[in-house]
Amino acid sequence: MNSEVKHSESPTDDAFRLEVEDFFSKVGSKIDAVAEGIGDADTTALGRAKSFQLALSEAGLAGITYSKEYGGAGLTDSQQEIFNGIASGWNSPTSPFSISHGMCLPMLNQFGTHEQKLQFMPDNISGKTIWCQLFSEPGAGSDVASLATRAVLDGDEWIINGQKVWTSGAHYCDYGIVVARTDPSLPKHRGLTMFIIDMTDSAIDVRPLKQISGGKGFNEIFFTDLRIPVDYQLGELNQGWNLAVSMLMFERVSIGASAGGLNADRSSDLIKLAQKNGRSKDPLIRQKLADLWIREKIKSFIGQRIRDAVSAGQVPGPEGSIAKLNGALLARTIRDTSIELVKTPAQAWEKDNSDGNQWAVGCLAAAGISIAGGTDEVQRNIIGERVLGLPKEPDPFKGAAWEDVPRS
Repeated sequence: MNSEVKHSESPTDDAFRLEVEDFFSKVGSKIDAVAEGIGDADTTALGRAKSFQLALSEAGLAGITYSKEYGGAGLTDSQQEIFNGIASGWNSPTSPFSISHGMCLPMLNQFGTHEQKLQFMPDNISGKTIWCQLFSEPGAGSDVASLATRAVLDGDEWIINGQKVWTSGAHYCDYGIVVARTDPSLPKHRGLTMFIIDMTDSAIDVRPLKQISGGKGFNEIFFTDLRIPVDYQLGELNQGWNLAVSMLMFERVSIGASAGGLNADRSSDLIKLAQKNGRSKDPLIRQKLADLWIREKIKSFIGQRIRDAVSAGQVPGPEGSIAKLNGALLARTIRDTSIELVKTPAQAWEKDNSDGNQWAVGCLAAAGISIAGGTDEVQRNIIGERVLGLPKEPDPFKGAAWEDVPRS
């Protein structure tokens, strides 16, 4: 079964479909049961991802809907859908690019100057450089707008000091997009600005956070008098919250409506696994697999709607939260169905069973999707307020300067 959304295809689309199928038949490998986590890539995985992305770029299949002027393929949304449908059946080893392409690239395209796009987008699209995003802080998780990292203008440079945390893949990234406070006298949502930073700068200290699963994909970041040129400012001064909201929506779309990572379509593989294990006629298993297939179809329709909006020049709104919440629920459905099919090896396995570790890590990581990019509770609040029109939680400090708000 395939979650691809069907379109009436033109002769050009037919030719493109053959081109994509030919590419994957030569370069790709069939999709694995469990994908590696974002940020967990080792040197070998990074090399594999960069080689694959470069091959895509050389074949004219990278950055499909982005302008050729900025390193993209300059193709249509219909062709993007065709590519997604075909790619979902193959193992595309591009997890290290999930944030770089799912969040940073659309932000550069949407808000970057012409010069910034020319400088940064081609290498991003081809995989020559990898990007991360730096939002969360020890005192600013779900409430990102309360962040305390400071950026102070000094002549033709910005000086950044502060700390970020839970930054996926920072240890192997070349560039990042950071939000910092540029005017503490303004309310928390209004005194923020977004910047591009060079992650290889010696003023940036990247420290890994080791997880209980053994993964080290997350990091805490320390900035000590990091100097960046003024033309690394992304968007308008003190308008960083508007850009941050847009980037968070791109993140939620990437997590919830993309075809990669833990949210890659798994129904076909799990159906085959059920057949292999002799469980395909079990009515409870059949019901779980049918539910999974339906949820993946819903994900594809949500993704199509969002991509259509983005192609029309719109930034994802609350539909990004719908995609993110749906993606988190879908990840847990995949986890539960996988455990039901694999049984014991998903939780305890023999040393020589390499698949056991993959299944266990994949099942553990599924819970993280309910936190990354905003918790399920945050998504439900956004949907309640912006879709259903429910009242917001009262805020006694609304409109107060950030520097006047008590810190816990």
